[in-house]
Amino acid sequence: MTDTAFGAADTISTPTGTNSNRKKTIGIAAAVLAVAGGAYGVGRIFPPHGPSAGTIAPADRYVSSQIGSNDVTLGDTAVPQLMQTDAFEVMVHNPSFRAMASDPGFAALARNAQAMSAMAANPAAFTALAHDPQAFQAMASAAQAASSQAMASNAQQAQAFAAMASNAQAFQAFAHQPQAFAAMASYPQAFAAFSHYPQAFAAMARDPQAFAAFARDANAFQAAARTGSMAAMAHDAKAFQALAADADAMGKVKANAAAFTAMAANAQAFQALAADAQAFHTVASIKAFEAMAANAQAFQAMAHNAQAFQAQAASADAFARAGGRLANGIDAQAFNAQMGAAMAQNAQAFSAFAHQPQAFAAMASYPQAFAAFSRYPAAFAAMAHNPQAFAAFAHDANAFQAAARAGSMPAMAHDAKAFQALAADGDAMGQVKMQAGAFSAMAANAQAFQAMAANAQAFQALASNAQAFQAMAHNANAFQAAAHDAQGLAAMATAASAFRAQAAAAAIAANGSAAQAMNAQAMSAMAQNPAAFQAMAQNAQAFQTLAHQPQALAALAHNAQAFQALAVNPGFQALAMNPAFSAAAQSRAFANAIANAQ
Repeated sequence: MTDTAFGAADTISTPTGTNSNRKKTIGIAAAVLAVAGGAYGVGRIFPPHGPSAGTIAPADRYVSSQIGSNDVTLGDTAVPQLMQTDAFEVMVHNPSFRAMASDPGFAALARNAQAMSAMAANPAAFTALAHDPQAFQAMASAAQAASSQAMASNAQQAQAFAAMASNAQAFQAFAHQPQAFAAMASYPQAFAAFSHYPQAFAAMARDPQAFAAFARDANAFQAAARTGSMAAMAHDAKAFQALAADADAMGKVKANAAAFTAMAANAQAFQALAADAQAFHTVASIKAFEAMAANAQAFQAMAHNAQAFQAQAASADAFARAGGRLANGIDAQAFNAQMGAAMAQNAQAFSAFAHQPQAFAAMASYPQAFAAFSRYPAAFAAMAHNPQAFAAFAHDANAFQAAARAGSMPAMAHDAKAFQALAADGDAMGQVKMQAGAFSAMAANAQAFQAMAANAQAFQALASNAQAFQAMAHNANAFQAAAHDAQGLAAMATAASAFRAQAAAAAIAANGSAAQAMNAQAMSAMAQNPAAFQAMAQNAQAFQTLAHQPQALAALAHNAQAFQALAVNPGFQALAMNPAFSAAAQSRAFANAIANAQ
């Protein structure tokens, strides 16, 4: 057995077919692996926006008497109020903003706040892509395929991520020796047994060839270990004797005796591990190997592509580092395992939460209440649109229930049936009454919740994801401990989402038919813009919509320099995430303000 038998980075299985098809598949797989490899190397894919993004100095307010009723789509005062904000007053005098806002296609771009937010994290790549709408559309379609692939293996990948995040140092060490990792992933039960006796394991890793023959006769290994008769065992005879006397461990070794051959076939990688005592001690983690054994299929899949695995290990490590800072008195390993499973299982939802870290932190503080709200997404959306109207209920949740039953509040009127259903749900109302502070938390972070609710379709999908909210409620202690650091919580969600995108990209690379389905434009665009592809995969529907809006892409392409300047401007971020921004961008008053600004 050779090293490549265990799946080096360029070892990719391709379907039977013509040479040209095989070359195409290999090329596409390489492009997808570039995506997987580029996932987290440059930091977080999505910097969180919203109120925390920066501060805007007060400025003189814009005054206009030309706003008509046709200009306003979010209420009678939404657009005028936006145009009175400090952010608008600052940006209307910004040359880059005026250049973009004057473009006829800007209104179409402004309608897709989720995509615009993601593009602001990597403006150079997206403005370059916008020059080629066909390539942009091909890449968006490929990203949607990756998103679907990620959903298909949801539970399995979530458990694998939780295992890696709670044993991040060990998996980072594995990533430095991918051939050794591939061997261990192939026989996780045997290596889990070896890990209980690290001195014996280290002796085998130092001289794998000396143990290769035991692949054909594990009973002989047990006999030799009992007596310590082999030269390679002599220095650590007691450890080998203890292993030989452990019936459970020996049962696993005998059932996976080929592990000896795997070590010998990858001798250089194992010897490199053993040469660094500290690294080997990290690798020989009982919990890491037990996690691999419990999730064997997922880790065996990872082992096929070293580059993808290294990227996934980096994401797990980033998650663990953020988690270590947020654990707040909880055992960090247990904290990372809990949070990792919850976030990776619902990666798309938590990635969306990460865009509004202040709202995310509020929901994490009162997870049971928000889980109750999520059962009635229309009512939840109404509260998110106008949090201040509900703030007083933090002092009297019974009054909220009474008002919801009657549908008597103007803020409830449009969604009266949803509020009545919530009021009639005894379990949900019990959770709300227990955590009535959720009302004041929403009001205190009104702009963040309004920004989330601004895209009705996206918020409906998010609010309907009861599983994500239930994950927070079922791990309430962990999420509440993390809620004190909104940015750190968002970083964890982003790392979990990056891991899922990497896993999906690797799965597509390994799937010949899926790789064949991608055309040359998608392949080339993915290879050149790995971080942009991941942003698309994590916001697949938003980018699919944008890809079919030529005016929006043209506005982005024609104003590349302006958009790149705006992407790092906190004033633009604050303005773009305002719920009324899309409506404002289509109004005559907005156009007049841009035209008249000095």
